[in-house]
Amino acid sequence: MPLGLGRRKKAPPLVENEEAEPGRGGLGVGEPGPLGGGGSGGPQMGLPPPPPALRPRLVFHTQLAHGSPTGRIEGFTNVKELYGKIAEAFRLPTAEVMFCTLNTHKVDMDKLLGGQIGLEDFIFAHVKGQRKEVEVFKSEDALGLTITDNGAGYAFIKRIKEGSVIDHIHLISVGDMIEAINGQSLLGCRHYEVARLLKELPRGRTFTLKLTEPRKAFDMISQRSAGGRPGSGPQLGTGRGTLRLRSRGPATVEDLPSAFEEKAIEKVDDLLESYMAATMVELGKDKRNPDELAEALDERLGDFAFPDEFVFDVWGAIGDAKVGRY
Repeated sequence: MPLGLGRRKKAPPLVENEEAEPGRGGLGVGEPGPLGGGGSGGPQMGLPPPPPALRPRLVFHTQLAHGSPTGRIEGFTNVKELYGKIAEAFRLPTAEVMFCTLNTHKVDMDKLLGGQIGLEDFIFAHVKGQRKEVEVFKSEDALGLTITDNGAGYAFIKRIKEGSVIDHIHLISVGDMIEAINGQSLLGCRHYEVARLLKELPRGRTFTLKLTEPRKAFDMISQRSAGGRPGSGPQLGTGRGTLRLRSRGPATVEDLPSAFEEKAIEKVDDLLESYMAATMVELGKDKRNPDELAEALDERLGDFAFPDEFVFDVWGAIGDAKVGRY
């Protein structure tokens, strides 16, 4: 069946998308994402926030990553509410909060807050710092960026590939929020929309990035991380429970897996990833368009309810491989 017509949907993760992934059509820049992170003031899909009496009454400690007294926050059930509670605790506009890391004040993407928080994790909130405008000459098809978003309308740089186009521009760093491309505002866009726009920029041309970097503490000034490396900050979280945040419905408190379970999950994940990739390539290699691929995925792997955006990415990756673009 055609994409978007009656296909089952599953909410995507809060963050993650490779800039090098193929773009897709039919995604309007600025339209609200599936988590309600895009746009401002638009109607939110799904269940309304649970009443305060039903929300987990868990207290978390937090600081601003560049330095502040310790604050206490509670009563949130999703990432947007968390940012609001942090802003309230430190008397900041909510729009100033860019993203959070757990148990380290450094811009460490391995410690980026996603969909869950350990019950004893310490939250560090990174807020807007210096704004900058950088001209980039796109000498290669891939810029070497991994784009992610905070689930509330800000897309930022998660990783920079060593030796890539962006790696040679030292004004651009991991953690920088991508505010605009060639004057086009990206506030309210999801990570995959920003990645698509970057990929579609013509090779051999110069474009302008407007960025906002997170405000840095004194000991972080002049640091430039490529991302994806373990941080050297203190590891404060020791709790074996976790608060799992959800895009719809109340947050829930769950036990963290044991060491045995974590290792087993890791091995099963690797096997599943290998199986899924091989199956998708096999299903897609003789398909003529993404609608046919979507039908085949629904028939063979329908229980996974892949979102349309992911199907477009798979179709693009298979198409690139067919013509030798790797």
